Amino acid sequence: MQNSISFRVWGRYALFTDPVTKIGGEKCSYHVPTYEAIKGILKSIYWKPTITWIVDRVRVIKPVRTQTKGTKPLVWGGGNSLAIYTFLRDVEYQVEAHFEWNEHRPELANDRVDGKHFAIAKRMLERGGRQDIFLGVRDCPGYVEPCDFGDGVGAYDDLDELGFGLMFHGFDYPDETGFDELHSRFWRATMKTGVLEFPRPEACEIRRFVREMKPKNFEENVNFLPVEQEGVL
Repeated sequence: MQNSISFRVWGRYALFTDPVTKIGGEKCSYHVPTYEAIKGILKSIYWKPTITWIVDRVRVIKPVRTQTKGTKPLVWGGGNSLAIYTFLRDVEYQVEAHFEWNEHRPELANDRVDGKHFAIAKRMLERGGRQDIFLGVRDCPGYVEPCDFGDGVGAYDDLDELGFGLMFHGFDYPDETGFDELHSRFWRATMKTGVLEFPRPEACEIRRFVREMKPKNFEENVNFLPVEQEGVL
């Protein structure tokens, strides 16, 4: 089954929030993208509940630079507050990822049409994504285009190894695990010659329970369109 894509993603700013910094209301970005942020970009390129995107690896192309900016985030209940956010500036990455059938959606088994999801994903990538691309947060728009992973020169190609310690990896959502619970995952990130090799979600050993959650139900011709009916978009 053809299910793998690689692409270049870039933008003026990025904010891959370190959850430790959210407590005081003033966010600070990790130095490299999180698995969940890249997965969000993949879903903006193309997603259906029939498939699950798996991020394989990310290559850092441009040097890591940060910039601190004053912002006015919305306050619960109305109005704005003042905060200082630390963004990454002038970022570029290469991403390699693939999708798999979501076995926790047996009601969508008829939508597992080999080839069609891949063809649509490729077409959406060539058009810059089906939805707007964001680099961590909506304040940081990004852009995507197809590429061959490993092409060109990266800022950290000659750096043997760089560790980033314990990092947020992603969320375990109930429609991808089969359990009516939301968990957060963490991993010990290490970049080798400019490349982050992400472990699969089930391989992450550090998890924290967040809350109870039930998966969204999808019903054909109500809130779900089979891949055969999507046509040329």
